[in-house]
Amino acid sequence: MLPRLSIISPVCNEQDTIPIFFERMKPVLDKLSERYRCDLVFTNNASTDGTVDQIKNIIKDNPNVYLITISKNVGYQASLECGLRNARGDALVFIDVDCEDPPEMILDFVHWYEQGYDVVYGERIDRTEPRPIMLARKFFYRVMKILADDEVILDMAEFSLMAGHVREAIARDHTSFPFIRASIGRVGFKRKNLPYKRHKRAAGVTHFRLRGMADFAISGILASSTLFLRLPIYLLPFWLIAVTCLALLRTYTGNPYLDAAILFLILAYFGSAISFIAIYVGRTYKNSLGRPNFVIDKQRSILQDE
Repeated sequence: MLPRLSIISPVCNEQDTIPIFFERMKPVLDKLSERYRCDLVFTNNASTDGTVDQIKNIIKDNPNVYLITISKNVGYQASLECGLRNARGDALVFIDVDCEDPPEMILDFVHWYEQGYDVVYGERIDRTEPRPIMLARKFFYRVMKILADDEVILDMAEFSLMAGHVREAIARDHTSFPFIRASIGRVGFKRKNLPYKRHKRAAGVTHFRLRGMADFAISGILASSTLFLRLPIYLLPFWLIAVTCLALLRTYTGNPYLDAAILFLILAYFGSAISFIAIYVGRTYKNSLGRPNFVIDKQRSILQDE
């Protein structure tokens, strides 16, 4: 029996892009079907437009296309996790439906996978967006690489292929704050990068706004680094020296304004330390509950067979 390749596409209100995406994806599936049992799995993040209708229209004529509907909007990363945990493939591909990542590159992913690579991923070297935002993205990933406890793969996209044993390694990690790119870097394995330029959206509007990007950046750093939990310890010697110097200066000069400076240093240090501890304790508490990050609405799903 041919090995199974599952292509996972998270969607949320993408009714305009899905027909364009599938038109480009169909020839790719046809080519790969000579060597693989190819599945296209849409993970529907509780869309409220005609997304589901568009997918069902495709499924009518394509029995290898499936739909996993999540009971509510759980965010992009959890939607990816849903696909990762439920797709049946011996190898998995992540790709968005907006065609910013070219579906045709999946053929290159599979080629290098067949050469023995466990992870093949798109490396974004350029993209069609304002230069300040592009530079901010590059700056973020380089900062995260410095801060992270484990390896961070620079300029990596979720647009990637992973072998089944890589999926199994990532799936062992149960966290309330999934971050797939960081998980791929953490588990290791043999990787191949394929540089490419991201294209413009095929249709519709992006769901990522500046606030969403900021939330994504903060969540990504917290998910991959414990630096802020350790930072008060690293700063403690410098803080003690600063407070001692100000106290001695206050004693010898009698300047009352130094009292305010000492108080500020004390409150800033303990306030920030308590805040960092509270953030990580909160995340640890949520992880300890063991709640799933998504619930599949099986009534509105068309799931893969075994």
